[in-house]
Amino acid sequence: MSSEYGFDRFHLGEERASRITLKSSTPKYSMKVNVDRCIGCMSCEVSCKKEHNLPVGPRRMRVIQVGPYFVKKGQLKTVYLPMNCFHCDDAACVKACPTGSMQKRADGIVFNDTNTCIGCKSCIHACPFGSPQFNDATGKVTKCDYCKHRVDEGLLPACVTLCSTDALWFGNINRISTIDREKTARKLTEHLFGFVTPHSVMGTSGVQDTDNPVKVG
Repeated sequence: MSSEYGFDRFHLGEERASRITLKSSTPKYSMKVNVDRCIGCMSCEVSCKKEHNLPVGPRRMRVIQVGPYFVKKGQLKTVYLPMNCFHCDDAACVKACPTGSMQKRADGIVFNDTNTCIGCKSCIHACPFGSPQFNDATGKVTKCDYCKHRVDEGLLPACVTLCSTDALWFGNINRISTIDREKTARKLTEHLFGFVTPHSVMGTSGVQDTDNPVKVG
């Protein structure tokens, strides 16, 4: 069946990879959440607060619970969504900051320099996602910065490291995009044609659904 539908032609190696990823673009970091794998254990929240010594209140990583709600045949379902900063390309928090303490790096990481932050909360009001939060202990704003002190040393953010189900992926945005599309293609293949396509055919990443596929760099 694979030859009939031409799937043998999808194994293009480096040529295929060069078409999907944008190797000439500036490398930027991104985090993807696999909602299907998140069980709401809050490990990411706990590890984040411990890593950054945060008091009760502000949370750089927040796990949002949706439900429980009824699905078919009266069954209940609950969805957990880990939410951190989206590190927007045109970050509203950066533009709203009057002192320039809120900054965006070339690798896409948006961070707050607490040395120049005056705690005016302008960034908090500007962000539509509630990422910047006020830290009463310091009188300044805190927000997710992908644990840039860890990333700069080649390590993963604390939340990714301790995620118990590998629901969080972190790394180069082009690699994440490629992996995500490969997984979607495999699922569509199974749905449309009734068979599971081997990773060696549909993708060059060799990523399993249970893996945390992305490394820093």
